[in-house]
Amino acid sequence: MENQITGSKLGITMVVMAAALMAMIDITIVNVALNDIRASFGTPLDQIGWVSTGYMMANIVIIPMTGWFQRKFGYRKYFTASIALFTVASMLCGLAWNLPSLVMFRILQGLGGGAIIPTSQSILFARYPKAQHGMAAALFGLGAITGPLLGPSIGGYLIQWFSWHWIFVVNVPVGIVVSMLCLRYVEEPGFAPPTGAAARIDSFGILMLAIGMPALQYVLEEGNREGWFESTVIVVLTAVAAIALITFVVHELEVDHPVVDLRVFKNRSYTAGTGLNFLTGFALFSGSYLFSLYCGSVMHYSALDIGKVFLVAGSISVVMMPIIGRFGPKVDGRYMLVVGCTVVAGSQLVASHLDATASFWDLVKPNLIRSFGLGFIFIPVSVLALSDLPPEKRGNATGLFNLTRELGGSLGTALMGVLVTDGIKRSSSYLGENVTPYNPIAQDAMRQISGSLGSETFQRDLVAESVMKLKVTTQAMVLSFDAGFRVVAFAIALGLVLVLVLKKPQSSAPIEGAH
Repeated sequence: MENQITGSKLGITMVVMAAALMAMIDITIVNVALNDIRASFGTPLDQIGWVSTGYMMANIVIIPMTGWFQRKFGYRKYFTASIALFTVASMLCGLAWNLPSLVMFRILQGLGGGAIIPTSQSILFARYPKAQHGMAAALFGLGAITGPLLGPSIGGYLIQWFSWHWIFVVNVPVGIVVSMLCLRYVEEPGFAPPTGAAARIDSFGILMLAIGMPALQYVLEEGNREGWFESTVIVVLTAVAAIALITFVVHELEVDHPVVDLRVFKNRSYTAGTGLNFLTGFALFSGSYLFSLYCGSVMHYSALDIGKVFLVAGSISVVMMPIIGRFGPKVDGRYMLVVGCTVVAGSQLVASHLDATASFWDLVKPNLIRSFGLGFIFIPVSVLALSDLPPEKRGNATGLFNLTRELGGSLGTALMGVLVTDGIKRSSSYLGENVTPYNPIAQDAMRQISGSLGSETFQRDLVAESVMKLKVTTQAMVLSFDAGFRVVAFAIALGLVLVLVLKKPQSSAPIEGAH
């Protein structure tokens, strides 16, 4: 039996949207502050990534367990507690005195933020009548897409006006207000905690999940920096992750009341939809990662300028999501997914033709197309994946559904880091082989540089050589990034295969809890 949510629909919508947007923004807002945090603490470059890694590790541990916590404590208590934890941890992050303290507080913040996202979606769908679930999904999908896009812009302005501490402190007043409004508007009169065997805590499953998922996340986040399997730490943690997660899967399939019910993967549509959600996360996060690096490394954009590109490109979501939420239920979601996957793949192919002379609007165009395409994926993939599940399994299924997108993003980001690094080395070597005294084109370019820039210095040949080397490096980066964008396009295009596996959704099945 599903928990029933009552109370003001408008009030609950505002609470859910504010909380979810706050948590989603925090995933990306910290990225623009890493250099300032590193300078403030005197942290080595290879350690500052822990500020993001710690948060994501906590996210992927708590997200799959949200269904169990919802059943144990109820939506109202669990949601309010999650917001309160996120708020307190945000204040502590703003007061952090060194890197270890900041990472520890970010882990606490991640536990709260990771719980907020799927729980807020569950509350929203539990309150809206079945006929309005399309619009409810659109409202939440709007926050899911725009949150990460707004993060860099908001972070850039806060750092420019104040300091990096404010990207965390700004959450405090919002969190306090949202917590109070949650207690005011969210009502759950029919909630009764489980009793008997169902109330037992699957402590072994929680332990294996808490060991395996952070280990896997560390390998994905830090593997490229540490040379993958050349690092003893990566080798050990890979083994730990494999053993813990395999043990977790076996245990969860055998126990009567698992903390994460993996039996939902017996459902064909859920498995295919979750796989498509994984590819969506891969394309969304790795595409954003690649593009941010491209703007910074090739175009030399500041963090604020990069944020502006994402902000302008993401503005179409504000228009698209409500429209799709309104009219989407009248169309077979599988057709919408075909459109979405095709458009997102096309956007990455457009990005793969960027070069070092690209204008601001050249950079906006592929991201604008991508934002348009994602609108056709977020809502129907949730409906198609979860429509065939019984109501009592949807809370648990939602956590797993959201987890796959996070893992897709982590894997995609790690893979793009390897591809770009290796690609730059290969392209630099290949291009450098052509800059020789025997290549007339290269020599003609050297003479032109010497005749212009070199005429202003006594080291004419040295200037020409340095400029040519810079041109080679820049072109190598462009070629490497363009190849990365093509890989992202191929990954999301694989989603078209999974669409063929999805069943047509049953109109009588209410959908709860995915985004």
